[in-house]
Amino acid sequence: MSLFPDGGIIKKLDQSIKRRGSFSMKMKLAEIAKAINAQNEIEQWKDIEVTSVSFDSRHLERGALFIPLQGAHDGHQYVETAFTNGAAATLWASDHELTNNGHPVLVVTDPLKALQQLGKYYLHKINPIVVAVTGSNGKTTTKDMIASILSTQLNVTKTYANFNNEIGVPVTLLNMEANTEVVVVEMGMDRFGQLDFLSKLVSPDIAVITMIGEAHIEFFGTRDRIADAKMEIVNGLKEDGLLVYDGDEPLLNERAAKVAQQTSRFGRQLTDDLYATSVTAGPRSISFKVNEWPDEQFTIPMVGEYNVNNALAAMVVAKRLHISPAHIKTALANVELTENRAEWFKSKNGAQILSDVYNSNPTAAKQVLKTLAAMPVQGRRIAVLGDMLELGDAAPRLHASLATEINPAQIQEVYLIGTEMVHLQSKLLEQGYPATAIHYYHANQLGQLTATLEADLTASDMVLLKASHGLHLEQVLAAIKER
Repeated sequence: MSLFPDGGIIKKLDQSIKRRGSFSMKMKLAEIAKAINAQNEIEQWKDIEVTSVSFDSRHLERGALFIPLQGAHDGHQYVETAFTNGAAATLWASDHELTNNGHPVLVVTDPLKALQQLGKYYLHKINPIVVAVTGSNGKTTTKDMIASILSTQLNVTKTYANFNNEIGVPVTLLNMEANTEVVVVEMGMDRFGQLDFLSKLVSPDIAVITMIGEAHIEFFGTRDRIADAKMEIVNGLKEDGLLVYDGDEPLLNERAAKVAQQTSRFGRQLTDDLYATSVTAGPRSISFKVNEWPDEQFTIPMVGEYNVNNALAAMVVAKRLHISPAHIKTALANVELTENRAEWFKSKNGAQILSDVYNSNPTAAKQVLKTLAAMPVQGRRIAVLGDMLELGDAAPRLHASLATEINPAQIQEVYLIGTEMVHLQSKLLEQGYPATAIHYYHANQLGQLTATLEADLTASDMVLLKASHGLHLEQVLAAIKER
């Protein structure tokens, strides 16, 4: 029985699979069978070498182990396609009639659980240092920063794209090369118990919590309960491990005080173990100093002072692993971020575009609106905002709350799209924002929004795109950006 009958997690990873394909490992089928307690006799296939794993039959490499997951469709339907495309072997659920047509097969109770078991086995085999990263905002950026810094002196594997759940984490582990010294694992969460499972799966040496926001408040109800769920990342933390967390967040301070392992706080307060000083925001970068190395100036190639905290979290990890300040400085200045996280583009007519279209929640949206309002520009600042999903009954209030960061003197035009953004429209009008400068669209009017925005933009303007991924503002970006 699959844990995910709606197929949501598999759908979430599908686009990344198309870009990346299969994932690296190298083991004989006999070793894999033993690791996952395969139920069938495999003597005839024991010496077959598996060099990757894949759960998408369309996008796998020759030599892959195919994992037939149960999503919106039953993965067993695609086993023949997987072998046609070069699979070396497949898992097979024991409650399915075996029709493998003579192909190498490992029979297991549940292919997903077997994938997780294999990931854990391979992790122990390679035995790297494990850094686990979670948080309501900033976990992907922080993961990228940690990996960039550690890669200056160590062999590092990191979570690819959004592979941060019960499927993605074991896939990340199986993506490790044999010489991996550190694996940086991003962990997502949308329910209680999820981080508990993932943390116990990887047994981190270092656990990082970037911050507590309102993401997924539909499922948790309050920020207190979100903090409780985030703290589950400690449940698998090694006894001699380190918890790294935002020391300016009272909810985390309160809970971290009960953690048996060592803790280290980052933030902007003098009470934090690592805190930023002399923060200077530029048009495309931010420079800052820290108390630990007061003579060094660090620069990150991104906007938004909130990204300084992400860098601080990464620096705490780097300090723990004895990375030099010089290497930290170089790595942060050249960090490569995962796609669709606060990227700059130019429109066809030369307007500046700040695209942050992968995800959105009230905390992140307010932060990037503050950033937009402070950016120097010759023309207008234009915000294109779409619905923030998974906010439940709090959605009307939280969407309306964005109005505190939208001043017509700083952000001159607003484009809103989605069912919930009508509440922001109402709040802006109530506050006296000019009605002629607010453009509201229903979720199915993305094409109309795009056409109007493209016609409205001038070369001297700056436009922000921010929404949950379900609103698909990446389509707006693709239409208006310079080719």
